[in-house]
Amino acid sequence: MTVQIPQRGKEYLETAQTLLRAAKTMTDSAIAGQLKALADDYQRRAEKASHVDRMEEFPDCTERFRDWV
Repeated sequence: MTVQIPQRGKEYLETAQTLLRAAKTMTDSAIAGQLKALADDYQRRAEKASHVDRMEEFPDCTERFRDWV
């Protein structure tokens, strides 16, 4: 089974990966730490965007999901 990630989530994920690559090349550990923190934030955004996009695909399930949260 292949998991499809909506476009917005893919873009956030690509940004996170780019930030992590940049962090690995940094010699300044403070800057590297900030880049890693920013990458983590973008990964969370990718997950959230994917969930929101999936919920928009199934509006009848969205109402039930919101009742749980």
